[in-house]
Amino acid sequence: MIYCVEDDNSIRELILYTLRASGFEAQGFDSGEALFAALKECRPQLILLDIMLPGMDGTEILKALRSGSATRSIPVIFATAKGTEFDKVNGLDLGADDYLTKPFGMMEMVARVRAVLRRVSPKEQNTKLVVPPMEMDISAHTLKIDGNPVELTLKEFELLKLFMETPGRVYAREQLLERIWGTEYYGETRTVDVHIGTLRTKLGSCGEYIRTVRGVGYRLEKHL
Repeated sequence: MIYCVEDDNSIRELILYTLRASGFEAQGFDSGEALFAALKECRPQLILLDIMLPGMDGTEILKALRSGSATRSIPVIFATAKGTEFDKVNGLDLGADDYLTKPFGMMEMVARVRAVLRRVSPKEQNTKLVVPPMEMDISAHTLKIDGNPVELTLKEFELLKLFMETPGRVYAREQLLERIWGTEYYGETRTVDVHIGTLRTKLGSCGEYIRTVRGVGYRLEKHL
C-alpha cells in the first residue's frame, strides 16, 4: 500500500491512478490529519508527501512520523513545488528518503517509488519473531497463533512487536507511550491500558503472556 498526501485533487487522483496502473495499491489523503487517522489502521509501504499542505505541512508531518516507533521506518518521498537546493537538503535532513520536484513525470515518480522500496526492503525481509505459539512476520505485518491469523490494529501490532522483541523486560506506561505513540503524542497512560486490554482479548489464551507489573507497567512472559 502506498499513501499519497496531496491537497490538490487533480494531482492526487493522477498519482493514485498511475500507482494503481503500475501494480500498487494506493490511497490518497488531502491533509496530515487524514493521514494519521489512516495510519492507526494500516501501515503503508511508502508515503508520498507534499510539503505545501494546509494546516500541518509536510515537514511537520515528517517530524511526527520520525518521532514515533510505529511510523519512523516508513519510507517517505517528498513531492513539492519547492525546488531549491536548500529545500531538498532540508527535506533529506529531516528524514525523507527521496525528493520529487513538481512538475514531475508520472513514470519518474513510479521509478523513484520502486527504487526506494528496493533500498529498504532488505532490512525487513523475512523478519520474524516467535514466542510459541505466536509467530509474527514483521515484513508482512501479520500475526499467527497456532497457525491461525489474528487481526491487530497498528498500535496493537507495534505493542506486541515490542514485547516479543524483548521478552521479560518491564516497560512503564510512560515508556510505552513514547515508544509506540511517539514523543509528539500528548495522551494519558490510560491509553496504554486500553490498548493492552484489547490486545489481550485478541490474543485469547496468549493474552496471559502480557503480565501486569503492579505500580510499574507491563512485560511479556514467555513461559507461564
